[in-house]
Amino acid sequence: MGNAIDNFSLTDKVCIITGGGGLLGERNADAISEAGGTPVLWDIKIDNARKIAERINQERDVEAGVYQVDITNKVSVQEAFRATLHSFGHVDILINNAANDPKVELGSDLAWSRFENLALSTWVFDLEVGLTGAFLCAQTVGAWMADRGGGVILNVASDLSVIAPDQRLYRQDGIDEDRQPVKPVTYSVLKHGLIGLTKYLATYWAHKNIRCNAISPGGIYNGQPDEFVTRLTNLIPAGRMADKNEYKSAVVFLCSEASAYMTGQNLIMDGGRSVL
Repeated sequence: MGNAIDNFSLTDKVCIITGGGGLLGERNADAISEAGGTPVLWDIKIDNARKIAERINQERDVEAGVYQVDITNKVSVQEAFRATLHSFGHVDILINNAANDPKVELGSDLAWSRFENLALSTWVFDLEVGLTGAFLCAQTVGAWMADRGGGVILNVASDLSVIAPDQRLYRQDGIDEDRQPVKPVTYSVLKHGLIGLTKYLATYWAHKNIRCNAISPGGIYNGQPDEFVTRLTNLIPAGRMADKNEYKSAVVFLCSEASAYMTGQNLIMDGGRSVL
């Protein structure tokens, strides 16, 4: 262990980030590269992930990787991991970031998101991406790290891993109660499930020097409608949504030796919303 600042370094560490082409995936990749590590972006939608990797490579003179992966498919995960090892030689960190996050917006079909109406196919697909995908990636990458002396798994959860959605945020005037849009049940369920997976892996591989933690971000401001932002900020003691870069330092902390004695925990960063 070095001094307090040195412990945050990720120099020579290789980090796989699922959903690497998304909003938080990009921020996670920035965090890893800014701390000296090499991000490897896995995403089923490759174009944006490739753009992110190219930008990071230019700005920080690293060789960020990009692989097209269907994390709901075990063969796809295994093939991508073999390709990653072939290119980078080792993997030290896995960030399970990928998830479907259905946007609740005014539209022609306002009732689809309600619990009574949610399609079984939506339930299955959302849990496959957000929870089964994390399981398959941890099974493949985590087992490899465990066999080779240790590593870090970080599961990206949500404030909805510890609280239920407040459906008042999504209400629309002039719409019948049974057609009011809501945050679908799948998002909260899979994020709660990620916390269970985090605790399980933290104890299962503790003797193999694998640490597994979760981070639960609150809502990130990304151009949402003013009415929604006002409703949400009224529920947050800090009085605002998070900036898109606000979680990067916490990601570095959880992925580095700075958190060496921390495992099985859920770091909640939500401006105080969940304590009310």
